[in-house]
Amino acid sequence: MSQSQTDQSANRVLIFDTTLRDGEQSPGASMTLEEKLQVAELLDEMGVDVIEAGFPIASNGDFESVQEVARVVKNAVVCGLARAGEKDIDRAGEALRDAKQGRIHTFISTSPVHMKHKLQMEPEDVLDAVISSVTRARNWTDNVEWSPEDATRTEHDYLCACVEAAIKAGATTINIPDTVGYSVPEEYGALIAMLKERVPNIDKAVISTHCHNDLGLAVANSLAGVANGARQIECTINGIGERAGNAALEEIVMALKVRGDAMPFDTGIDSEMIARASKLVSSVTAFPVQYNKAIVGQNAFAHESGIHQDGMLKNTQTYEIMTPESVGISKSSLVMGKHSGRHAFRKKLEELGYDLGQNAVEDAFRRFKDLADKKKHVFDDDIVALVDDEMAAGEGVLKVVALKIVCGTEGPQEATLTLDISGEEKTVVATGDGPVDATFNAIGELFPHEAHLQLYQVHAVTEGTDAQAEVSVRLEEDGKTVTGRGAETDTLVASARAYVSALNKLIVKRRKSAPEALQAS
Repeated sequence: MSQSQTDQSANRVLIFDTTLRDGEQSPGASMTLEEKLQVAELLDEMGVDVIEAGFPIASNGDFESVQEVARVVKNAVVCGLARAGEKDIDRAGEALRDAKQGRIHTFISTSPVHMKHKLQMEPEDVLDAVISSVTRARNWTDNVEWSPEDATRTEHDYLCACVEAAIKAGATTINIPDTVGYSVPEEYGALIAMLKERVPNIDKAVISTHCHNDLGLAVANSLAGVANGARQIECTINGIGERAGNAALEEIVMALKVRGDAMPFDTGIDSEMIARASKLVSSVTAFPVQYNKAIVGQNAFAHESGIHQDGMLKNTQTYEIMTPESVGISKSSLVMGKHSGRHAFRKKLEELGYDLGQNAVEDAFRRFKDLADKKKHVFDDDIVALVDDEMAAGEGVLKVVALKIVCGTEGPQEATLTLDISGEEKTVVATGDGPVDATFNAIGELFPHEAHLQLYQVHAVTEGTDAQAEVSVRLEEDGKTVTGRGAETDTLVASARAYVSALNKLIVKRRKSAPEALQAS
């Protein structure tokens, strides 16, 4: 076992973050290598114990991501996922060669429905695969995690036999996935307790939870697991992941921190970095955080009811069980204006969790000054939207140069659009059924493609008629789904930026050669 596993008090809970692996399996949530490194370094800085960096066998891009994350992470264990096959395990081992602390996480399905219909294997053959896969992984590292996929629908006798065999073969962490989000807290807690009681060598491994959120119970199930003996929780920033997502890291950490009286367990997470991590992951995946999301949602510390406001003015503890500062949210939001200088702007970016190069800061500062001239008040959320949009616009083949719209009650509406395509500016005039349709038609004429629009969504970043519009666009092409975002005080310009951002992501996906999509627990 690694130092991070053995040097633990009985109440220390390890945080295993799988944002870069399971989180990226969310349709449209793919990240570039640079974005993954940025997320990994922040996770490492905030105290995450284990970072699951990817699925090395899935593609050359995933292999490279795990390899590069392994090279830059300083403190956390870097983990690569592998199925039970030899090629998977060896590929993971190769990707982790340069890690200061590396872990191979190997898995195989153990439920009757998975063994029969997915694997088409007999239980005794699966048990053999458990032993051989863990044994092979131990040839690469002494830090091996094993997961019985669909554990919560696995027969108890068989699950105990597989867990015992995995530990005997050298597994140092046993993860119990609720792969389909089927379990409820009492049931999941009892499952962990059963393993603690019935598996004779269970004391030689750390028990881990990996709960999906299909019934909205991922966090509750994970905490029930800890209450019954699990000492590692697998989770993601903002709870992103397959289908309805995973247990949310921020909710796990703050639940344990706020309710230490009921759950006397500690993590090593610097909670004041949570908001920063949430904003970064939301930005690089283009997945907006729902307003009422616990801990990191825009309304998490907002109070509108007169009764609540009165109580807050008298004592914040009347309606807040934690402070905004405890998760890295500043109380003040109205700070910057048109008279603010570069130094103050850079300081504000640092407070908001951005670490930009000089050129990027200059570009963002120019857009900030333009925005400040248009708006009476510039809020933190305005700056976040502006910088996220600038970062997305700064990369890719396509860039929006200029847009002019003719619209009104008499159609057809008309868009005159200029795009920079690989350094060459091209202009076209297109019509459509409304200004947005005309804008998207213009993009299609300048850059023909077969992508289908699946989602077009607009929301105001802040209040007021001068608020920035933040637009999300989801495109699908040949089974690949991506989401782009754009922000501007002009909704139509934001729409063009969002569509172009999504197209740029599709272009990146086209260039990557990858085998069939691989899914795991």
